[in-house]
Amino acid sequence: MPEVRKPREGSKGYWPKKRSIRIYPSLTTYPESDKPKVMGFAGYKSGMLHAIVFDNRKGSLSFGQEVSKPVTIIDCPPLKIIGVRAYTKSVDGLKILSETLIKDLSKELSRKLKLGNFKTEEKLAEMEKNIDKISKIRLIVSTQPRLSGVRKKTPEVFELEIGGKNSKENFDYAKSLVNKEITANDFIREGELVDVVAVTKGKGTQGPVKRFGIKIQVRHAKKKLRHVGSLGQERPGKVRHTVPMAGQMGFWRRTDLNKRVLKIGYGDEVTPKSGFTGYGVVKNNYIMLEGSVPGSKKRLIMLRPAIRPTKMKFNLPEIREIVK
Repeated sequence: MPEVRKPREGSKGYWPKKRSIRIYPSLTTYPESDKPKVMGFAGYKSGMLHAIVFDNRKGSLSFGQEVSKPVTIIDCPPLKIIGVRAYTKSVDGLKILSETLIKDLSKELSRKLKLGNFKTEEKLAEMEKNIDKISKIRLIVSTQPRLSGVRKKTPEVFELEIGGKNSKENFDYAKSLVNKEITANDFIREGELVDVVAVTKGKGTQGPVKRFGIKIQVRHAKKKLRHVGSLGQERPGKVRHTVPMAGQMGFWRRTDLNKRVLKIGYGDEVTPKSGFTGYGVVKNNYIMLEGSVPGSKKRLIMLRPAIRPTKMKFNLPEIREIVK
């Protein structure tokens, strides 16, 4: 048998492996929707528990039995709608046609945005006149960290798209939400699938063994043991980007597809007596997701409806007990 060679591991689907620009990501791609609705949500990662669930999936080896499933708790205080932004199509992609913000911004928001009072009604009337030019309508949203277990004051600000195919209906829906709050129940229902977009844990600069899983050299190797044997050929004299080398590991923007929402409830139901380690107490609504989620505790996690949902339909599992 020939010797099995495995020069490196690690997916090349994400390249280059650089640090994320921002500690919380932005949603850039959304699934299609026939009716106008908010196509995203956000919450703070609190921690993990495990739930005793009655398995009702037909064909499963554990069908009709109680099984233990790992779950992630996302602290989801209501999001504040502080503005509307309209986009139009151009040769270079989407361009901002018009935007508006509410006048009564909180102290933290006005300090962060450093903006004066916008003429909200006039701007909305201008958007309605140019409704034929509008291609996309997105909400300008801010979080409310004071209502969560995260000990911080400054809210995060980002955009969420309005789903739908009729610009007029989308504008009317966005207009009705200005200066109001949206909750987790307005975004998703129990049993549905969501995609999780987050920035992973940062691990700093790491060598090629930990970063790519290359083989450690034998003790007869010269100079270094935790190093690739060769950086490349002699001619042409260059190092290719495919060569595993030391560099940044972690703090990358990653997307987990098809996470099932097991439960949406209030924080007292899942918060341990001493609070979540490294987070604290979930003070508001929460979303319980099946499985793990990228990112560290207290980090803002972005959610959207599943863009590639599975064809197989599962019944909503019956949760018998949540082990804190």
